[in-house]
Amino acid sequence: MTVSRLPYDAILVIGFGGPEKMEDVVPFLENVLRGRNVPRERMLEVAGHYKHFAGRSPINDQMRELIARLKDELAAHGIALPIYWGNRNWHPLLADTLREMTAAGVTRAIAYVASAYSSYSGCRQYLENIAEARLAAGPGAPQVDKLRVFFNHPLFIAASAQRLCAALDAVPAGRRDRVHVAFTAHSIPESLARTCQYEQQLRETSRLTADKSGLGPEQWRLVYQSRSGRPQDPWLGPDIGDHLRSVRAQGITDVVIMPIGFLSDHMEVLYDLDFEARKVCDDAGLSMVRANTVGTHPLFIRMIRELIEERLSDTAERLSIGNSPAWPDLCPEDCCPPRIAPPANA
Repeated sequence: MTVSRLPYDAILVIGFGGPEKMEDVVPFLENVLRGRNVPRERMLEVAGHYKHFAGRSPINDQMRELIARLKDELAAHGIALPIYWGNRNWHPLLADTLREMTAAGVTRAIAYVASAYSSYSGCRQYLENIAEARLAAGPGAPQVDKLRVFFNHPLFIAASAQRLCAALDAVPAGRRDRVHVAFTAHSIPESLARTCQYEQQLRETSRLTADKSGLGPEQWRLVYQSRSGRPQDPWLGPDIGDHLRSVRAQGITDVVIMPIGFLSDHMEVLYDLDFEARKVCDDAGLSMVRANTVGTHPLFIRMIRELIEERLSDTAERLSIGNSPAWPDLCPEDCCPPRIAPPANA
């Protein structure tokens, strides 16, 4: 695609952010939890998870790789826009990036946010972060327009299905027809889930991915992980650990865990699944394979490019598959109101 007069003059990649050394961990978590009623002892407990990885979350390195591949993808299709990167919770911080963009003369940017679904923390909070960062950057800060939610984009589904099929291939051939797939996503309070399409979108993505991978409806289930908050508050379930024990009680011996709610293999995936869920499987006698997230899969990078092309053209086709139409560029005003947002690790 070659465009001579673009309505945008930059692309902004926005991530969650993560620490890159042990001394960063507590300040990072304080940023994540600012304004939330989370006991400090719970924060320090989460900080201990990072010791398994010398304090370095892989999320920033994965974002660097995604940006490098996206640059190549855009260049191959004639889109000559600079890419900037800013994070919600750790360096490079979004406000600092917007100051850099202002100084460079950027006036209007397309924002790719590393989140596929509608929820407060996965969508509206990023819009709030952008507004706050523009204020912090001062007069002349660029307008920033977020790309649409893409839970049912055909390339997202295709990339997810390829990751899942690779994991299924790791199960011994003689046991593959009896394997169970657990699609996981970050749990949120039920009070938040009632105000957005998060749960419905996750179910649709899981269904589409399972169908494309050749699974029947009885072979998979959507479950949740990384629950936090007060024990008395209802959150989306079932919990991955409880579900794995239930699966084993049914006589199933092989499980594939697919972190469908996450786009990269960051700390919640590495610790909550590769450590905690694997221990549950080992204790229960379940053979576990963990599927990779879409990460920097070529089809996923291509999807981001196509979403960018949508915003550069009034005539580009808005692709979607399944039972829901393509999500609008502008979310409904009443979508994902900020009640209680769950803390998350990256």
